[in-house]
Amino acid sequence: MDMAVRLRLEHKVAIVTGAGSRAPGIGNGRAAAILFAREGAKVLLVDRHAAAAEETLAAIREAGGEAEVCAGDVVSAADCRAMVERAVGRWGRLDILENNVGIEGPGSVVSVTEEEWDRVMAVNVKSMMLASKYAVPAMAVGGGGSIINISSINAFRPRGLTPYSASKGAVIALTRAMAIDHAKDGIRVNCIAPGPMYTPMAFGGGMSDAARERRRRASPLGVEGTGWDVGYAALFLASEEARYITGVVLPVDGGIALTTTSRDDQ
Repeated sequence: MDMAVRLRLEHKVAIVTGAGSRAPGIGNGRAAAILFAREGAKVLLVDRHAAAAEETLAAIREAGGEAEVCAGDVVSAADCRAMVERAVGRWGRLDILENNVGIEGPGSVVSVTEEEWDRVMAVNVKSMMLASKYAVPAMAVGGGGSIINISSINAFRPRGLTPYSASKGAVIALTRAMAIDHAKDGIRVNCIAPGPMYTPMAFGGGMSDAARERRRRASPLGVEGTGWDVGYAALFLASEEARYITGVVLPVDGGIALTTTSRDDQ
């Protein structure tokens, strides 16, 4: 029997923020964007640096997918509104939003400056609020959708990055609150908490081979996580396979969050 295989995101429109990468390679946002397009979604690739998103666009087009680049800063309400308007104007609807933008924030409450604290909170939390502020009404008009926020296991397993850990904890609380607020609109809101993935964000700082091996061994599974692992989790949460899932936090960390120490995975 000849049975046609339906793509998991066929006829869907997605926005992925942070769809580029800081350096060559596959970050969480780039992986999700490529996988969404591979499964039939039309994807708006949002990044402050258009050139980084252009590399993602090239990978999608090479595989026969459809996407466009949108340069924008998700800390700006105007840019968040514009990206939603562009996706809807180009493809007529919005079904998926992946809030992927984030920066690290080292230090303690004693050592961090007020300016550094505000910047981490703005980039890691306010950006998700602003993107969702304009995405939710567009999704509601179409009968619902899926929002995926990227947090971190540092939210519940701190390791000396207090501003970062606090911001990622706020992402989890935001996810749960949004899941309740917008369930009536058919919008599911979930959260991924990656562990120490080997992505351009990590090796862009010049990670040594020894540090990379130490991070791999920290996983109970003994394997190294990559942007693809986060991307596949996002693909599942965006798909109809997750139709009965909302308000969850999904660790993608090889089991590291189950261990007792956080010093061996830095």
